[in-house]
Parts: sequence; C-alpha cells; structure tokens
Amino acid sequence: MLTVGSLLTNCYVVWCENTGEAIVIDPGFDREGEVENVLGVTGERGLKVKFIVNTHGHPDHVCGNGVMKDAVGASILIHELDAGMLSAAGKRMATLFGFHVVSPVADGFLHDGDVVRFGKVGLRVLHTPGHSPGSVCLVGEDCVFSGDTLFAGSVGRVDLPGGSGAELVRSLLEKLAVLPDRFIVYPGHGPKSTIDVEKRCNPFLRNGFDFSLLR
Repeated sequence: MLTVGSLLTNCYVVWCENTGEAIVIDPGFDREGEVENVLGVTGERGLKVKFIVNTHGHPDHVCGNGVMKDAVGASILIHELDAGMLSAAGKRMATLFGFHVVSPVADGFLHDGDVVRFGKVGLRVLHTPGHSPGSVCLVGEDCVFSGDTLFAGSVGRVDLPGGSGAELVRSLLEKLAVLPDRFIVYPGHGPKSTIDVEKRCNPFLRNGFDFSLLR
C-alpha cells in the first residue's frame, strides 16, 4: 500500500506471485513523482500491471489514472455508474476539490459479481453503492479492498452528488457484514482493519443503524 495525493488516498498494488501480473487500485496521484513510487514497487518485483481499478470515480481515487496508464499501458476499469466521473462531470468535481489532473475514460466496466483476474488471482466485484452510485469493493480469498464504502471505525461520506445513506447502509449490511470475520479490510483511506473488528466496533456496520444520521 502507498498513501498518495493531498487527501491521503490508499493506493494498492496487488499481484500474482506465480505470474507477476498485477493490478493497481485507486491511483489517486496529484503530486509530481508519486507514480514513480508505484513504478518502483512494480519494477522491483518485475510486475506487469494488467488493470488500473477504481473503487469509485471521485477525483482523489482516479486522478492518477492517466499517468499510470501512460506508464504501464494498463486498462482502466470502473463501475459503469461512476464512469461518467471520468469525463466532464469528473472534471467539474475535480476542480471543486482542487485537483487539476483528471482521468481518461474507462476501457471497461465493472459489474456486481464480476471477477477481476490477473495471473492466477481473482478479485470478486461487489457493487456497494452509497458513497457514490458506482462504488465497488473487491473481495479476495481473505481480504476486501473496500474503497470509501468502509473505513476503520467509519464510512465514506454520502453528501456528494449521487450519495445515499440508505444505499450505503444496505451495502454495509448486505454485502460487507456477511463476509467472514477474519477478512482483512483494506480501505480507501486510513488504516486497515478486519470485518470482525468493524462488526463489533463500527457503529455503521451494526444492524438497525439509523441511516438518516448519514444525511
């Protein structure tokens, strides 16, 4: 994991030990040279980046897509409901948050139940709307990359365009709370956690939470 950008986004490089194929999740670079840190990881291990995967379309998670794609030639994947954020709508939001670099359009779309495959590794896509309409989480054998759907002790905001407290709570309870307790949670910001810890300590992951509090 590398922490990148002015909003301290967690960018992950995940790879197959057998083949060296890899993906980069949420390259939210907005400072010169940050892509070099990722390329240092991939170069040191001899990795071939197959996909750039965005957990959602907010600028702090996608603004490094272009420079990453130029560097490694990988395809950009995002859920189709957030794909518009990689166009004019995204440019407006990027400007609002002080970002000056925006993403190229997506090369392919993610859907609930899809599996992103690289080498012998596969991450299953969970569509988890709420923070944004097209937010997704990526589930591996013993972990979940949760984007801004779930943080350690908290959740992503729902007051941006397309956000919904009701949808977020459904995503948390129906998609994430049912994962095995042992699963490690790798969020879009902040420290990692586990499903067990979040079910016990995160008020947003408790059944019956009043989603109106998120409005």
